[in-house]
Amino acid sequence: MSDSKSSYGEPVEEPKAVDDVVGSAHEGIADAEAAGRDAVVVEEPPAESHAAPEVVSAPSEPMVEEDPSFDSAMYEAHADDATTAYPVATAAAAPVVTPSEPVVQAPVAETTVIEPAVVAPAAVAGAAYAPQPIFVQAPEAPRPRGNRGAAGAIGLLAALSFAVLYLAVWIGIGLLSGEVTTDAIVSTVLVALGTWALWVPVVVFFIAFWLLGAIINRGRWGAWVIFGLLVGVAAYLGHILGALFQAPFWMLTASQGAELVEAQLLSPLAIAAFVIGRELTIWFGAWVARRGARVTELNVEAQREYERTLEAGPQLTRV
Repeated sequence: MSDSKSSYGEPVEEPKAVDDVVGSAHEGIADAEAAGRDAVVVEEPPAESHAAPEVVSAPSEPMVEEDPSFDSAMYEAHADDATTAYPVATAAAAPVVTPSEPVVQAPVAETTVIEPAVVAPAAVAGAAYAPQPIFVQAPEAPRPRGNRGAAGAIGLLAALSFAVLYLAVWIGIGLLSGEVTTDAIVSTVLVALGTWALWVPVVVFFIAFWLLGAIINRGRWGAWVIFGLLVGVAAYLGHILGALFQAPFWMLTASQGAELVEAQLLSPLAIAAFVIGRELTIWFGAWVARRGARVTELNVEAQREYERTLEAGPQLTRV
């Protein structure tokens, strides 16, 4: 500790070097030990007396004179600096401990040691090689293929054929009746291509053909032969409807419309529309039925493959 008599205005003596202070401390301890050894006196008892010799023990504390100019705070500060700069010299300088003062050790913090859990090797091996469940998605059942789209596509070709044949019969009937001359065939064809009388029967035929194909779907050709009569009837009615549109019917009276329909019921072109529609349905229906049979075979094979997959069960493939 610093001298309590010192004031802030007075000069302070510079502290001595650490090595000088430590050396002076060691010299003081050595002088005190020498003085203690000289102070021990052993008096021998007289010969006739059997009493134990009196032993004068050495003083418990050596007397060390304290330097009044010694500043412990400065010493500790310089001791810290010396420890940082000169680690070897500081380690050699031991603190001064008097024999009478007990040495108190700093309490040692208790450390809890957590030992790792011991797992049996058999349990580890069992967990590592335990079979894991494998989830396999069941195959989906094949969806049966239809033949309706093919019937519609083939129906377009049939309708185009119907238009060509129907127009050819129309020109032929005009040539026989004298309404159309050979020189005016091209012009008559061009005029007919822009009339309701031509395209209304064609559209009605296509709709009837496609509806029949959607109903029969993958059916056999016999169904087309039998129900082809309905398509022929639809073509026949389409011819009458085309004549009404060509009039046009919204400008006719009821009696005029009835007369027009009556005149077209047995007209050669109406009968030709029925026959052409009936025959085209039979032959193009055979094409649709042939493709329907092929689609049926593909559906059966897909169903068999699906059943074989279910019977075989899930297969584990190693890569």
